[in-house]
Amino acid sequence: MFARMSDLHVLLLMALVGKTACGFSLMSLLESLDPDWTPNQYDYSYEDYNQEENTSSTLTHPENPDWYYTEDQADPCQPNPCEHGGDCLVHGSTFTCSCLAPFSGNKCQKVQNTCKDNPCGRGQCLITQSPPYYRCVCKHPYTGPSCSRVVPVCRPNPCQNGATCSRHKRRSKFTCACPDQFKGKFCEIGSDDCYVGDGYSYRGKMNRTVNQHACLYWNSHLLLQENYNMFMEDAETHGIGEHNFCRNPDADEKPWCFIKVTNDKVKWEYCDVSACSAQDVAYPEESPTEPSTKLLGFDSCGKTEIAERKIKRIYGGFKSTAGKHPWQASLQSSLPLTVSMPQGHFCGGTLIHPCWVLTAAHCTDIKTRHLKVVLGDQDLKKEEFHEQSFRVEKIFKYSHYNERDEIPHNDIALLKLKPVDGHCALESKYVKTVCLPDGSFPSGSECHISGWGVTETGKGSRQLLDAKVKLIANTLCNSRQLYDHMIDDSMICAGNLQKPGQDTCQGDSGGPLTCEKDGTYYIYGIVSWGLECGKRPGVYTQVTKFLNWIKATIKSESGF
Repeated sequence: MFARMSDLHVLLLMALVGKTACGFSLMSLLESLDPDWTPNQYDYSYEDYNQEENTSSTLTHPENPDWYYTEDQADPCQPNPCEHGGDCLVHGSTFTCSCLAPFSGNKCQKVQNTCKDNPCGRGQCLITQSPPYYRCVCKHPYTGPSCSRVVPVCRPNPCQNGATCSRHKRRSKFTCACPDQFKGKFCEIGSDDCYVGDGYSYRGKMNRTVNQHACLYWNSHLLLQENYNMFMEDAETHGIGEHNFCRNPDADEKPWCFIKVTNDKVKWEYCDVSACSAQDVAYPEESPTEPSTKLLGFDSCGKTEIAERKIKRIYGGFKSTAGKHPWQASLQSSLPLTVSMPQGHFCGGTLIHPCWVLTAAHCTDIKTRHLKVVLGDQDLKKEEFHEQSFRVEKIFKYSHYNERDEIPHNDIALLKLKPVDGHCALESKYVKTVCLPDGSFPSGSECHISGWGVTETGKGSRQLLDAKVKLIANTLCNSRQLYDHMIDDSMICAGNLQKPGQDTCQGDSGGPLTCEKDGTYYIYGIVSWGLECGKRPGVYTQVTKFLNWIKATIKSESGF
């Protein structure tokens, strides 16, 4: 399991001077990804996927700790833990999900593969949400319910926009001769089908890759195990639906899609779609190299690009969408680590001002010359255009920080970033500041943690992951069954809502615990330490106790 320091899990992910690395982990619940389709042929740090296959919709947790639900025994169906429109039914202190077809699983999180018997012959089988819960998409000139009937390839003419159809000697093959300004197998793609920026907002109809492979439909049965498909949370927001058009849901370089390799294997490729020229763009997206900013502070704090609507997150270690945690920082060391972490990442942090990052004091036992802070990072092994990297000018560790019996107290520190070309962080879709809280959040509040934490394998996740937790009152956390009066007023506890067990201890040391109110996110805690990972809640530094110190330190150093 996790490396132990006696029975204590201090959330220090680095090991620079012979210290054992240990900490909360954001563990992927995905099956190992095929390296053939990882971006730019990077190898993922694979995480184990040991979730048992369970077609039952009943969720029972006899091992639930007392803190699984709040001390006031709140309704376990609030908020509704059942996904994809499932109904939540209360059973004592737990719940059962009644799932709509074709979904199943404890929380209706699984999609039944209604295509496993290959009912579509030469066509592509797609999962649908209405009986018989699949449909066949036939490859021209095949047609019929199971794509078994063949029609003349050029009668009627399948080519669009005035294109001519030429039949090949093989009766099922044909070619469309496209007029100028049109392309695609059926000449269906016009010259105005282009993307702006990185193509995150692309909603065109290109469905072929740069290697002229046909894109799979996003509801293809072959994509049920992939992070991105029609059944993912926020699919519609990312332009993903019952179609096979190229999209860029993870803010990669340009639109892409999945293609079929074998009957049970897929990979992804960039699409054969062009960037829009300047005259094609009436209102161009902001250039990632020249984001707008105010050097003394951003225009606002605690807002993501999607803060105006309710954010539906994928919890439990799924790849997080770029820009979802724009205040997340990666602390990286140039020194060797005893824990396998990509790019020397050893702790997390939170951007609270363009030149200031908040982190845990126990993450700062390192010389500034060996320390780098990366903002806007999503994939630790991939250099992304929206990253911003800074050296650290100075480390401010809280003066009363100390460790007693291996437990960190007043575990908070500030990092002053060294300006690059006269400025610190520049505000963009991927880099923003989080707000400092102006009051307390009540116990039971739903909050969020994120990071690249170490997994059971001892390796860190390459992708930024996130999880959902609930605040727990210190009186309950100090009970004999939990921390038995080890929690002081500089700490706060939080546990995972979705299910108890290993993914309760998620997040990087020094990383953010953020809570949302009226669409604005506030930094409420800093990942600090915990006992018996997964059996007890995590312990965080309570930021509200240090607000005066944070503000005074920034003011004295910044001169304003």
